[in-house]
Amino acid sequence: MSDGPGTAGGRGAQLKHTGLRHGWTTGACATAATKAAYTALLTAEFPDPVTITLPKGQTPSFALAAGELAGELAGEQSEAWAMAGVIKDAGDDPDVTHGALIRSTVRLLPPGSGVVFRAGPGVGTVTRPGLPLEVGEPAINPVPRQLMRAQVAEVAERHGGAGDVEITVSVDNGEEIARSTWNPRLGILGGLSILGTTGIVVPYSCSAWIDSIRRGVDVARAAGRTHVAGCTGSTSERTVRTEYALPEDALLDMGDFAGAVLTYLRRHPVPRLTLCGGFAKLSKLAAGHLDLHSSRSQVDKSFLATLAADAGADAALATEVSQANTGLAALQLCQSQDIPLGNLVATRARDEALRVLRGAPVLVDVICIDRAGTVVGRSEPR
Repeated sequence: MSDGPGTAGGRGAQLKHTGLRHGWTTGACATAATKAAYTALLTAEFPDPVTITLPKGQTPSFALAAGELAGELAGEQSEAWAMAGVIKDAGDDPDVTHGALIRSTVRLLPPGSGVVFRAGPGVGTVTRPGLPLEVGEPAINPVPRQLMRAQVAEVAERHGGAGDVEITVSVDNGEEIARSTWNPRLGILGGLSILGTTGIVVPYSCSAWIDSIRRGVDVARAAGRTHVAGCTGSTSERTVRTEYALPEDALLDMGDFAGAVLTYLRRHPVPRLTLCGGFAKLSKLAAGHLDLHSSRSQVDKSFLATLAADAGADAALATEVSQANTGLAALQLCQSQDIPLGNLVATRARDEALRVLRGAPVLVDVICIDRAGTVVGRSEPR
């Protein structure tokens, strides 16, 4: 099945002024596949490309990568089904699901059944409370479900169907891909989640990561956790486990998104928060940066020199710190003269976190580590 003029299948659209292509969420791809499959059930023909309407009114078209129809006069067969597949194009975003084949298999149900969703191979099932879906439900999020229902209703009206269908969404190799996502930690087992609130993937917006942070907080709260930890990576996670023996569902893989953790906890507080990460990264938070990625914030060595001077460093050491090649080098300079720069950074980072929390009932402490996971600075809880 070939791509048509102006279609989105395999080619995201270019964003104005950035040179980057946006892409399409798994939810948008599943919706397109569902519309194509249900249309085939009622007409015996697959639309290719297939056009859908997204929540903000955009109407992208998707080329089909797979299609199968069972039953001759499909619309009159109670056991009839059709499957359509769309390859996800995430544009220029580094999305682990880029290139995945999203399939939707649609079966007719008895009148009055409505739309029923099932998890096929590669799509997970919810096993813990705290997510926007009930335990036992397929991990197909509310907005994609709404999109699929709307397309089913549109196709039914156009082609004389009843709109009573079972939709089974699957993702080729989805269970393997899901191992590199938050899903296992969130209690979504067996595969990926079908996600998307707008249907569009904006390159480097990292919206999926931030959404996973929020879902991680929700799951921890639902499990009754009173202490969670925002960690910048696997080494900091190991450190927190050693320090506090926290369960897996209390660990938030915040990466560079300290601000996302703090702003969500401001609205959905947990009694205790530990932030743990590399010294250089957390020095950025201490200096007031909430996005710790190297492309969006830099280690401010002048700021570190000021902290060191306030703690008793002489002018010569302060100058060396301000001219250090890296944050770690600045730390080592201070360590050599017993200036507790690690503790100072951790304390300032804690105070910045408290500023963002704006009085939310969350006790905060910060742990700074080096690349080996050794604790090089910490704050008192406050």
